[in-house]
Amino acid sequence: MGPSLPRVRTVVLVAGAALLAKRALHRRISASPLWPLPALETPVSGRGRHRTVSRRLLITERTPEADGVVRLRLESASGERLDAWTPGAHLDLVLPSGLVRQYSLCGDPADREAYTVATRLIEDGRGGSREVHEQLHAGAEIEVRGPRNRFPLVEAASYVFVAGGIGITPVLPMLRAAEAAGARWRLVYCGRTRASMPFLAEAVELGGGDAGRVTVVPQDELGHPELDFGADPPGTVYYCCGPEGLLGAVSAALPDGGALHLERFAPQTGTADSASFDVELRRSGRTVTVAPGATVLAAVRAEVANVPYSCEQGFCGTCQQRVVEGEIDHRDELLTDAERGDSMLICVSRARGGRLVLDL
Repeated sequence: MGPSLPRVRTVVLVAGAALLAKRALHRRISASPLWPLPALETPVSGRGRHRTVSRRLLITERTPEADGVVRLRLESASGERLDAWTPGAHLDLVLPSGLVRQYSLCGDPADREAYTVATRLIEDGRGGSREVHEQLHAGAEIEVRGPRNRFPLVEAASYVFVAGGIGITPVLPMLRAAEAAGARWRLVYCGRTRASMPFLAEAVELGGGDAGRVTVVPQDELGHPELDFGADPPGTVYYCCGPEGLLGAVSAALPDGGALHLERFAPQTGTADSASFDVELRRSGRTVTVAPGATVLAAVRAEVANVPYSCEQGFCGTCQQRVVEGEIDHRDELLTDAERGDSMLICVSRARGGRLVLDL
């Protein structure tokens, strides 16, 4: 004798409730990767807030560009057009080891068939540039993310660009854009030697051979550049990419009211690195101590598994966390002024004082 109608209805209801509960649990875990800890209204812990689409591209050309600098041309293996980008944008390269490094796009934004990046070998670096130089060759595939732009070219009638060495890479497309827009511009290009300065001939050619538009300053020949902005017309916008010393010199020489846009090779440093401080993890109920010279990320990861991170240089935004209490010493190159009010990139930023509280 078959089951009665009420029993069938009960089985169906129970099965349906179980399915709904399973789906709800999946959504709950997706909304809060640290579940069963309380979820944030807008989750930032355990997930990168700045998500970008990954894709694999083919290295179709690898070219020596200057002493210690290689240029890579990246194309889709299927021949499809790549995402558009604007001058100042960069691409994340996921290296074979899993390291993620950011490189400025230095090709032509109108070329939707390929991305072009260049990297200098840093002998005493953290391994990313060496991996590019030793393991990335024509014919290999590489995972990329982006492009993203945190150094955009604003509209202006007059520009002054100052580049140091490999810092020419984001500036080069800006020169082309300024020229195409009919804006007034000039470039001060510095480097250790002429042979070490990538894209030197191309930069000079963009200036039309006019020494007033492109000033080349090899340090072994001319020493440090003499930065004089006194003759620039009102409203001139200044862009600088290079080592910290050059950025400081440009900042010091900037005329009153001048608009300066900077891109650094590495995170800013500060005096607070010599002091330890405590970080309370509000949702997990733990407190960690960040030792002098250590990072918040390292201290937190020792206590909380699966805290996301990627570049460890304050560029990609993967490790962004919300700050509940405490004053932040921001060292990143990514967050907007609004975001800096209540969040930080824990791979580089620190506390201004003895304590921070993270919603983690």
